[in-house]
Amino acid sequence: MAKAFSEFKYMTFDVVGTLIDFEGGITACLAGIAAEAGVAIVGEEALALYRQARYMPGVGLFPDDLVRVYMVIAPRLGLPAEEKYGVRLRDSASVWKGFPDSAAALADLAKSHRLIAMTNARRWALDHFEKQLGSPFFATFTADDTGTEKPDPAFFQKVFDFVAARGDGKDDILHVAQSQYHDIGISRALGMTNCWIERRHAQKGYGGTIEPERFTVPDHHFTSMAALATAVRESLKERT
Repeated sequence: MAKAFSEFKYMTFDVVGTLIDFEGGITACLAGIAAEAGVAIVGEEALALYRQARYMPGVGLFPDDLVRVYMVIAPRLGLPAEEKYGVRLRDSASVWKGFPDSAAALADLAKSHRLIAMTNARRWALDHFEKQLGSPFFATFTADDTGTEKPDPAFFQKVFDFVAARGDGKDDILHVAQSQYHDIGISRALGMTNCWIERRHAQKGYGGTIEPERFTVPDHHFTSMAALATAVRESLKERT
């Protein structure tokens, strides 16, 4: 049996894909460029090409790497292969929206737990994402802070060190994320309790996220942040 939500002091969150709708942000920006060019794109096709380009060897940090990604995928989508459009795609991260349930769920969860952001995005992007999410975090960790990206265990170790300095351990953390590849598999390997937010439950495939070598059955599984917040609230009621 997985630990009850009331047993955790912290919840760590993947941000891009779990709380921020990066797929919607990317496809909306590409669709805008396509409309100006007089062509049409298919969102899922664009995400598949994005995924392939994003996980090539020698990529840069996210979302700065979107300039390079755009130049790779533009010819295959019939879009103008000009760097200014890659810059536009990168800068669109500043206006990507949170999923409709993200901000309210985080505000609710912050009443009972300390929330920690763990994102492969750079700090400048997280600054924008936090505003979308209502600035709910007790602490934040970005690729700039850790010098690496998930699923590298070193990223998680930075967070473990942070809570250890407060007299706590990884058993006090529930890790919440949508990416099987970046988060759920590695959190299990590191001995954490995890919660999978299956954002693409109504869609086929992995969209813009790399497919894991193997599927990891999570300790907790929801299809929305709202459902997680409700389950936590009910768990706390049972405790009292």
